[in-house]
Amino acid sequence: MSSLARPTHGRMIGGVCAALARRFGTSATTMRVIFLLSCLLPGPQFLLYIALWILLPSQEKATTW
Repeated sequence: MSSLARPTHGRMIGGVCAALARRFGTSATTMRVIFLLSCLLPGPQFLLYIALWILLPSQEKATTW
């Protein structure tokens, strides 16, 4: 498993689904479908996405640490 950082390539909006897919070894498309399906359930999915977008470092910033 790799570190959790938003990639600079292969992201659509914020790169959160691409970062989670890379971390757990799945494709970004699979993670995006899981996220969209989870939006059908009640809960704070969008708030969690925005929070991860803010909290996860970009890949270029994560490599400088």
